[in-house]
Amino acid sequence: MKVEAYEQVVAVQPEDIDPLGHVNNVVYLRWTQDAAVAHWLAAAPQEAQRRLVWVVLRHEIDYKHPAREGDVVRVRTWVGAASRFRFERFTEMTRLRDGRLLARVRTLWCPFDRSTGRLTEVEAEVRRRFSTGTGSVRPIRACL
Repeated sequence: MKVEAYEQVVAVQPEDIDPLGHVNNVVYLRWTQDAAVAHWLAAAPQEAQRRLVWVVLRHEIDYKHPAREGDVVRVRTWVGAASRFRFERFTEMTRLRDGRLLARVRTLWCPFDRSTGRLTEVEAEVRRRFSTGTGSVRPIRACL
């Protein structure tokens, strides 16, 4: 099975703008999370969606160029390495009109069981469906 990246397009809204006249840092995190959730809902098996909920352990963001009011942004996300207990997800945001890279994000996500609220394992089939990477995800103490 070929693993596809997931894309969505968002228009910068007036409320996304900070006092410096560009998109606020928190908005990039919202776009990152919204794209990850949308990707999960579009591609994960129904049973996995019923059983799992994802928690962010870490965001790493590199801001390259500012987005401004009126810009339209392509948010593209994919999973790199995926272990039983962590998924490494990447997100890139580019301005639609000129393709300029605005930000790159690396996020570590940890799966929890909806019914118990506890850390749980992700099945191999789900990892295969999402992961484009090889190797392991660096351990994060908060997850284990």
